[in-house]
Amino acid sequence: MKKNYPVPGMFLATALLLLFTLQACNKHKDTMPPPPPVDSLSNATKEQLDYNVMTMVLDMRVAMDAYFDAIGVVGREIYRFSSTEPRYTTDLLGSGDVTLGNDKFYIMVPWKARYRVITEALQLIKVAGKSTKITDAALRGYIGVAKTVIAHELLMNLNLTGANGIYINLAADNPASGPIVPQGAALDSIARLLDDSKTVLMGAVLPPLPTGFTDYVDVPGFLKVNRALAARVAVYRQQWSAALTALNESFFSMNGDLTAGPKHAFATFQGDILNPCFIAKNASDNVRLTHPAFAANILPGDDRINKTSLRTSAKSQDGLTSNRDLWIYPVNVTSVPIIRNEELVLIYAEAKIQLSQFPDAIVALNRIRSAHGLTAYSGGVSQSALITELLNQRRYSLFGEGHYWIDMRRYGKLNTLPVDRTNDDVWDKFPVPVQ
Repeated sequence: MKKNYPVPGMFLATALLLLFTLQACNKHKDTMPPPPPVDSLSNATKEQLDYNVMTMVLDMRVAMDAYFDAIGVVGREIYRFSSTEPRYTTDLLGSGDVTLGNDKFYIMVPWKARYRVITEALQLIKVAGKSTKITDAALRGYIGVAKTVIAHELLMNLNLTGANGIYINLAADNPASGPIVPQGAALDSIARLLDDSKTVLMGAVLPPLPTGFTDYVDVPGFLKVNRALAARVAVYRQQWSAALTALNESFFSMNGDLTAGPKHAFATFQGDILNPCFIAKNASDNVRLTHPAFAANILPGDDRINKTSLRTSAKSQDGLTSNRDLWIYPVNVTSVPIIRNEELVLIYAEAKIQLSQFPDAIVALNRIRSAHGLTAYSGGVSQSALITELLNQRRYSLFGEGHYWIDMRRYGKLNTLPVDRTNDDVWDKFPVPVQ
């Protein structure tokens, strides 16, 4: 296996062992241990800083299963059944009089994990800025990577809390402090972070990155990742022309590999972790199931049905039933995409629709349809009709990757999501966690 992190074995093993320990000890806990005291380094070497970059990027994997579960359940993409955790089918689905709590695992775990990574990134910038043992180009590399990571992690938390906003106190030791920044202003700040990263990376030397960044380990490659994330943020801000500009600077390719893009990689070697989202087929207790609406609404011949697996027997809990497992991670080391080309093609289509450039949008939509065994689009050629088609393609192409609930929210369509039980609720946002 090719590895793109030429960090001395002792440092890499330590970083991976640290991450493995955190993942094992903090799965579905409401607290996270403090980040390592990297700011105690008064004059860090490149080796020490590279170690901190590796730890920071690998820690982005922590609690990702909690994030996808929370967004997937409230967005009616999946059911999450567990005999030891009833809140998957009560709180997250708004059962009866239950509401979302600001001190519950489904928000505390992913929220704190993301702010932990942000804290590590801020410490990396601080420590690198004090070092006299690295070049200016290397410093720019550390800052550029760290700011891109901060922007990504902030966006993940904002995806959860939505209109409730987030903390962006990047000048403090605890970035999850101070006043709440409203959603619109938070998106503006995230966009600026990505733009700042782009600027500082010019003339930089990139630090080593993990295996999932194989094709993006130099500055030109990493800038494409940065711009891909900028395109995602631009459509969230309804900045359609800016989205197209960012796409042109990213790894977007209309006819390229739809799976291309940076990934969170996993491995079985000692010290690394397995994909925390993996659950074997036909599990009997701890299960992640596809919401029945996925298969009920998919078009005949659409190969994206293979993102699910028909169970040998249906599974039921708390008045909910599904006969399909979620199956986007076929083995326990399947990588998890951070952002991939299929999303970029759909971002292109969305921006073109919003700019009333319908022929271009249809080309992109047909690229997705043909890739999954469907005939060319033959529906209405209006903004409304094409948005409906876009959202449907995003639903199936990005299934289980944390987008559908956000898409329905930003287009005001949460009321179209299925409600499976009388008195269930479809939430539009999570509460900001208690500090």
